[in-house]
Amino acid sequence: MMTPSIFGENLFDDFFDDFFDFPSFDNKEMRKAERKLYGRHAANMMKTDVQEHDDHYEVDIDLPGFQKDELSLELKAGYLVISAAKGLDKDEKEKKTGKFVRRERYAGSMSRSFYVGEDVKQEDIHAKYESGVLKLSIPKAETKKSAVEDKKCIAIEG
Repeated sequence: MMTPSIFGENLFDDFFDDFFDFPSFDNKEMRKAERKLYGRHAANMMKTDVQEHDDHYEVDIDLPGFQKDELSLELKAGYLVISAAKGLDKDEKEKKTGKFVRRERYAGSMSRSFYVGEDVKQEDIHAKYESGVLKLSIPKAETKKSAVEDKKCIAIEG
């Protein structure tokens, strides 16, 4: 089973949408706390789609503006950690011709982790990055048969 870690987004957010749309519920404080945790542009970062297939998951993560060498994937203790880091262009730092009136482009680092299971190996995960989208293929962990299924019955004579 592939689930996001505690620090990612909840896959069940849609289930509670009707409750949070109720007029008396004010989520202003929740948005304020989210901004403190993840920054101003949290809603736009690392948006992820997960598709389940018979033997694997396909994960598409939006990472616009990043180069391939600014991304890293690491598998540790059953968690797949996707990290992205970028600074502002070096040429822009060297230019001292004027001051910025507005600066919206992202510079910094971010990461997201998914629990993929202890049995998944690094060489089994395939990654491809093109047009600002990181595409991952992650095999499903093999389900182990329970002891009940392995039980054999013995006929009783008499």
